[in-house]
Amino acid sequence: MVVQVRRVVTGHDAGGKAVVAIDEVVDYARSLRPNHSSCVVWATDSHPINNSEPGDARLKPVVNGTPNSTILRVVEYGPGVAGRRHRTNSLDYAIIIKGEIDMELDDGKEVHLKAGDILVQRGTIHNWINRGTEPCTIAFVLAAAAPVLAAEG
Repeated sequence: MVVQVRRVVTGHDAGGKAVVAIDEVVDYARSLRPNHSSCVVWATDSHPINNSEPGDARLKPVVNGTPNSTILRVVEYGPGVAGRRHRTNSLDYAIIIKGEIDMELDDGKEVHLKAGDILVQRGTIHNWINRGTEPCTIAFVLAAAAPVLAAEG
């Protein structure tokens, strides 16, 4: 199972006219564990963002929590994907593109999400659980944030 994403990125030619700089189906998605795959579509490492900078920003060495960074990542969670309880040092916008999934908080409470739902994850400890029979695809926009000042759960 590898997530399939078409990535279209605009830019500017030498005269400043708008162009399509990248139009591809990604072939660099990776699997971190069984029934899971993800790909970075774009990343930034400064604010304000420099839209004049040439090149493919998905190749920037940005990780979640890099100061002033953003990451656009698409993830596919297959049925029965192994859980991974974690907290991110970011404000995460999660847009459910396809399928259904449960988001579990550190106290065991869950929220069921389906295609079209949007979750704003504010640095909380959480886990993703796909109990269904179909893969769930989620687009995540992660914006770097200060660490949460809360006790670990």
